[in-house]
Amino acid sequence: MKITISQVGKHVGEEVIIGVWLYNKRSSGKIQFLQLRDGTGFIQGVIVKKEIAEEDWNAAKELTQESSMYVKGIVREDERAPSGYELTITGVEVLQIAEEYPITPKEHGTEFLMDHRHLWIRSKKQHAVLKIRSEIIRAVYEFFAENGYIKVDPPILTPTSAEGTTNLFHTKYFDEDAYLSQSGQLYMEAAAMALGKVYSFGPTFRAEKSKTRRHLIEFWMIEPEMAFVDHEENLQIQENFVSYIIQSVLKNCRLELAALERDISKLEKIVAPFPRITYDEAIDLLQKKGHDIKWGEDFGAPDETAIAEHYEMPVFITHYPTEIKAFYMKPDPQRPEVVLCADLIAPEGYGEIIGGSQRIDDPALLEERFDEHHLSKEAYQWYLDLRKYGTVPHSGFGLGLERTVAWISGTEHVRETIPFPRLLNRLYP
Repeated sequence: MKITISQVGKHVGEEVIIGVWLYNKRSSGKIQFLQLRDGTGFIQGVIVKKEIAEEDWNAAKELTQESSMYVKGIVREDERAPSGYELTITGVEVLQIAEEYPITPKEHGTEFLMDHRHLWIRSKKQHAVLKIRSEIIRAVYEFFAENGYIKVDPPILTPTSAEGTTNLFHTKYFDEDAYLSQSGQLYMEAAAMALGKVYSFGPTFRAEKSKTRRHLIEFWMIEPEMAFVDHEENLQIQENFVSYIIQSVLKNCRLELAALERDISKLEKIVAPFPRITYDEAIDLLQKKGHDIKWGEDFGAPDETAIAEHYEMPVFITHYPTEIKAFYMKPDPQRPEVVLCADLIAPEGYGEIIGGSQRIDDPALLEERFDEHHLSKEAYQWYLDLRKYGTVPHSGFGLGLERTVAWISGTEHVRETIPFPRLLNRLYP
């Protein structure tokens, strides 16, 4: 019976066949220990010389790292194994003896590993991070399906941007100028006016000349927009969403979290509601801690980290100054110099993972914002139409997938949270 490593628990005591690659091996005289992987997981295969055909024993001795094969063996329970199972191998069918593998168990530099990213993702820790990424994606779809959202796909090529044309990739669209999308938000607002509660999940592009551990040139965003939802309701949706993702990873990725040596006790504390702090309170806190920041300035990574240190859970920073936020954010009716917005800052120094706000629903005020931000009324006419034909209170947010994966998996740099990262100086592989 051909199975995968992830299925061995259902076949204890049975002889099975698994297509695998050799991850590593060691020998102890008349016993060979093979560390095997198949994409679904890792398992140790044990070959006892006297219990296997001589040609199979010899074939196993010739295996090199990443050689491919079918192994036949009996599944055994083993509480010492990370997965709880081991394979007593009874047969080996070699498919290919791999050439000398460039990534060995020794330490390699980051640039070397990034040059060999197509191979590096086979390693146990990179495998674990990408499995966690996949689980987060699955949980995202499940959360929105369970809560009545409709998935809508915005365009990648756009004539305008959500937040001005700074840091956008420019291209020609026949005889017109176009940009790679930095956000699907504006189109999601249009979809929300048609479908109520919607979300998009796709790639976005920022031409930021940044080399920090939190930034990628190409990254994935989850962007919900909700009609008839105000600022307070928006925050509640966000904290329930993040809590749901965390619980899904804790339930379904225990082996991967263990492989990464992630302290899951910190994740188990992540349950809604989350603490909140206003921008005013955050400025006061930072100034008392000696940070050189004034009211009206945006927070940098060190500022966000300093605020997060006060909390064991993600923390909302709300009511930023109108002047430093996007044109579409709704001013607080009681205090128009700040907007009804929030950034959600992850604990442990991982920074902002969500930015969201209630959107302007007054057409006259939106036109004023166009003028203030020097935006073309012609280019944004369709966006203004959303306020002219049945305007309603509405809100939304964007969650950055890679930063969220980094935080949950305990990975230091976002370049390891996406299969093939695009960085300032990297377009290969």
